[in-house]
Amino acid sequence: MARSEVSPRPPGMLDVARVAGVSHQTVSRVLNGHPSVRPETRERVQAAIAELGYRRNSAARALVTRRSSTIGLLTATSNRSGPVSTLVAVEEASRAAGLWVSVASLRRYDQAGVRAALDHFLDQGVEGLVVIAPVAGALEAARAVSVGVPVVVVAPPTWTVGAALGAEAPLAVSVDQRGGARAVVAHLAELGHTALAHLAGPSAWVDAGERETGWREELAARGLERGQRLTGDWTAASGYAAAARLDPATSAVFASNDQMALGLVRGLVERGVRVPEDVSVAGFDDIEVAAYALPPLTTVRQDFGALGLAAIRLLLGRLAGEPAPSATLVPATLAVRSSTAAPRTLSASGVDALPAQPAG
Repeated sequence: MARSEVSPRPPGMLDVARVAGVSHQTVSRVLNGHPSVRPETRERVQAAIAELGYRRNSAARALVTRRSSTIGLLTATSNRSGPVSTLVAVEEASRAAGLWVSVASLRRYDQAGVRAALDHFLDQGVEGLVVIAPVAGALEAARAVSVGVPVVVVAPPTWTVGAALGAEAPLAVSVDQRGGARAVVAHLAELGHTALAHLAGPSAWVDAGERETGWREELAARGLERGQRLTGDWTAASGYAAAARLDPATSAVFASNDQMALGLVRGLVERGVRVPEDVSVAGFDDIEVAAYALPPLTTVRQDFGALGLAAIRLLLGRLAGEPAPSATLVPATLAVRSSTAAPRTLSASGVDALPAQPAG
């Protein structure tokens, strides 16, 4: 082949380093999602990668470094918004960090299933594991097995104590479920509600337990008695059915997810109960339709992007041998909309009067 016909050499890491004006080691840190790189430096390296069209040769890198750059992601089979959104967020954060992801989804979280999934990951030479554990059984099964790689569990830290996964104690990362629930109760209490009911999710679900605990804690902190506790199964149908069981003395309901909250609103309206004039309703998750319901739903927003990023940063830090917090909580934020308002008051004339609703 004539010299002029020789294919040009594809750009390498040294080329990226030269264009970005940084060291080869810095490019490596950016490619591996290392948390110690300054944002402006990371942007420069990523711009150089885009300009040169650089693509890392993962197969060659694995042969040289004996590292697979692959992590295992274990989750439960579920169509619920929380686990699905968490799965997508962790996968996107992994890809952004230059990691390959091997996913195993279990319909049943028992010891045999968890062991088989972990063996599958270890056969692939994964460098670490992320375990999405939405139900208590997932953590119970995980405690019974042990692997020799770092593990991050996506679950509240109070639920991961004593888990045996990993060469070391697992790291925990979670949206602050209790904090989000307490923010809802605080919002309703500050509007003037004292009869606050809770429509809880299934008892086996970790997040349902955390949200109920937050409801109880905030009521206790404010010296309020616990209102009625209803239960649902995360579906709008269960929220709709709960409307028939709601204590007439209740002036506000905190539902453990938006689907149940929206079903509850429908059930109340059909029974002649107005929302929020007669009963305020709030949810949790801020699903896409929440802002477009009638009335728009007050709810708690979970930042799944931040959750996925936090999980991968914890894992990369542990892989690098860096000290890391045993648990990380991602803040939840309250989105106040018009499904909540101050409770009805009785005017001096004996006619019900509605206080002005706050903006939001």
